[in-house]
Amino acid sequence: MDELQRVDELYERVSLLIERSRERARTAINVSMVYAYFEIGRMIVEVEQGGSRRAEYGKAVLKGLAQRLTARFGRGYSEDNLKLMRRFYLVYSEDEIGETPFTKFKGLPKTSTGRSFYLSWSHYLLLMRISNVEERHFYEIEAARNGWSLSELNRQRDSSLYERLALSRDRDEVWRLSQEGQVVERPEDLVKDPYVLEFLGLPESPGLSESELESRIIAQLETFLLEMGTGFTFVERQARLTFEEDHFYVDLVFFNRILRCFVLVDLKMGKLRHQDIGQMQMYVNYYDRKVKLPDEAPTIGIVLCKDKKDSVVEMTLPEGRQHIFASAYQTVLPRKEDLVRLLEEGESLGLAREHSSTRGRLPTRYNCERTT
Repeated sequence: MDELQRVDELYERVSLLIERSRERARTAINVSMVYAYFEIGRMIVEVEQGGSRRAEYGKAVLKGLAQRLTARFGRGYSEDNLKLMRRFYLVYSEDEIGETPFTKFKGLPKTSTGRSFYLSWSHYLLLMRISNVEERHFYEIEAARNGWSLSELNRQRDSSLYERLALSRDRDEVWRLSQEGQVVERPEDLVKDPYVLEFLGLPESPGLSESELESRIIAQLETFLLEMGTGFTFVERQARLTFEEDHFYVDLVFFNRILRCFVLVDLKMGKLRHQDIGQMQMYVNYYDRKVKLPDEAPTIGIVLCKDKKDSVVEMTLPEGRQHIFASAYQTVLPRKEDLVRLLEEGESLGLAREHSSTRGRLPTRYNCERTT
């Protein structure tokens, strides 16, 4: 290695260190301001409660405070922003969330009510709009754990991630989502149904090919990995498998760091066929026997298709199958109200089954395309 190469390598390493340090500093400043806004909200509420109960009194307090703070500290302390700080305190002063999912944030301060904050003010402005406490906790946990930006948090909520995960879980597991986020312990914990691929901008055209779908996913790989979920890393596309003189190709290969296993994804534009599932079983067998290391977990296969029939899956795979899955994908955002309705129906079904001493499961098949 010559002198110039050494300088180039050192420059890249030092630059990366500086960028990471700056990002940590920005994050620390953002989070510290969240605590400040919480305390400002508390002070406003205490003054309002200690004075007149008339609404006009509260308006006068906020207006006068906003004028004086803006004159001294500049933008950011308008009357509207102070109202948001007051609301922030009212929402989170009685909001409790366990610390188990936030182990990497050890040492963060706590408010007078014992609450810690892990995200930026912009994140909490969005979270405050979620009235369902369990759903709000889930998105706070996942955003902090996965380092979601505000736009990523918006996208995950717009795609109804919480409802999509909840639909395939029983009541106890839905409650666990709000306490621990998405916990990955088994192959089925990795799989969603459906996957939402609105970010690909796919045309509603019967002529769209699987290779074009794959290319669009690769072009939007970062967002696709977010949609796949926790712990995924990309390995390769069109991985070739050779059986004597025959060649087969797996569309997309990932590795999940949590379960320590390969995850194979095959893309299908049309209706799911039993041959597609059989082919995926062959791919999984190949990876288990020839690719995975002895200390790695068995390979998982996902057939991602536009039109999935559960009966085809059930009749093609043996009972007790654990590593082959078929999931539908949608090209538009699902209607949140449709998913909520299905959750409510599933809850009613679960209660009825409990009365029969049978553990209820939520429905896993639905069609919730957004209408225009």
